[in-house]
Amino acid sequence: MEKVEKKNKLAIIAWSGTVDKLYPVAILSSAAAAGGWEVELFFTFWGLNAIRKEMLNAPPKISADFSEYAPAVAQAVKQMNFPPWHELLRQAKSMGNVKIYACSTTMEMFGIKDKSALADFVDDVVGAATFLERAKDAAVTLFI
Repeated sequence: MEKVEKKNKLAIIAWSGTVDKLYPVAILSSAAAAGGWEVELFFTFWGLNAIRKEMLNAPPKISADFSEYAPAVAQAVKQMNFPPWHELLRQAKSMGNVKIYACSTTMEMFGIKDKSALADFVDDVVGAATFLERAKDAAVTLFI
């Protein structure tokens, strides 16, 4: 088995489309980019659905496990004047080496024909094997 040297790289598989998961993806990506780390993000399933152009400005959803906190979270975000999670991702990309990928298999499952249906910050549509190859040297790998 080949030994892979780990480097300052963060790899995240974003499978959830709820803001309580998308904000951590964006915040961690921003922090890593600001620190000079490479960032590789792979949006799949409901995470992929969240990066569809038509969903970016949809009312934010929170995980059913924490739905009772949805009003408090919405109020806190509003009071802090916090940007939407997808704006934080755009900022992260402007700060550093952040690559955002959409899962090709999930796109096929959801009937999404091509990248033009996705947010403009998506770099490419790739399969799981391609993402794994790009993420294998990450010092930190998360499934959110």
